[in-house]
Amino acid sequence: MVALPPGLPTVQELFTFARDAERRFETLKMRIQERTFGVKGELVVNIDVAVRHPGHARVVTSEPGRTAAGRHELWISDGEVVRTYSAAHKLGTSRPVRNRVRGLDPRDYPGRATVYEPITSLPMETLPELFVHPAGYCQNVLATGDCWISGTDRIADREAIVLECAHPRAVERAVDRPDFAVQVAVDRLDGIITRLVESVGGEVTRVAEVVHLDADAALPPTAFDFEFPEGTTLLY
Repeated sequence: MVALPPGLPTVQELFTFARDAERRFETLKMRIQERTFGVKGELVVNIDVAVRHPGHARVVTSEPGRTAAGRHELWISDGEVVRTYSAAHKLGTSRPVRNRVRGLDPRDYPGRATVYEPITSLPMETLPELFVHPAGYCQNVLATGDCWISGTDRIADREAIVLECAHPRAVERAVDRPDFAVQVAVDRLDGIITRLVESVGGEVTRVAEVVHLDADAALPPTAFDFEFPEGTTLLY
């Protein structure tokens, strides 16, 4: 699906459109701000993402108010090798990209069971992976609940379609309860998820929102260069 139809799409149209989000840009710069609410109060984390197809990706996670040099975590890949670095612990890893599971050819499975193969991989089970590669989340989580389109919103100065999902079943055990709900906003132009809101019993527990989004951004040639700082302990 090249573009969404005028007006509000159906849930199925939105899922189909979001599936191929990363195919609508060659490069991407994005910042996600995540707020979680628990017994320790509010925790804020910034996640900066840069992507250049095919294969190059960089994800930097940091806490606002902390010194960037002392609290950030880096994940960077050139499509062949993934390197990670924790500034707080001065620990790093360098490993080959994990091989894709064999036997997942889309021709062998119905659409609802097809596993999406990304052009450029991102760290698994993270917000960047969820936002840039929405196919798995739509198929395996949202589609297991009661979904409906509730309207539109404006996020990062771009129009987004808002979808509500009541009690998705494919979630962590801690929130596998009937009063768990999810709201996502999908960018109308590119299909990237730009906001995720989770709530339990009507109380918001997590909000992750894109505060900056630049598709087909001009990235410097050195955007994906990285050398481990002196004193780093490398782990296999």
